Amino acid sequence: MSVFRHTIEIGDLTGTRFQSMDAIVDTGATFTVVPASVLGDLGVVPNRRVRFRLADGGHLDTDVGETMVRVLDYQAIRLVAFGSDDAPALLGSDTVEGLLLTVDPVRERLVPTDGWMVSHTQST
Repeated sequence: MSVFRHTIEIGDLTGTRFQSMDAIVDTGATFTVVPASVLGDLGVVPNRRVRFRLADGGHLDTDVGETMVRVLDYQAIRLVAFGSDDAPALLGSDTVEGLLLTVDPVRERLVPTDGWMVSHTQST
């Protein structure tokens, strides 16, 4: 597991409005977590409730919704968790992998990577 900080941008679903923030890149976290007030300001609405396991072994049920996330020059609609307004934003593994980025833990940075396909049948 690697943990460091990186600037990310969270946008509305149309990708027309973005808010930049410093986030902890946490490869042990499933989803990106953004303060609920930021998501509310961007018009992001929860579409389900998810149970998360915490590092201390406890659990937390929280809302999750879809919105645009931009990191470096890559952007895509990703699931984000509605976090506490007094906690830092987290960039989770779903977003990192979904943007075809990988973590360079030695240099503490995100770098582009190729996608993986287990099998592929090519039509002729």
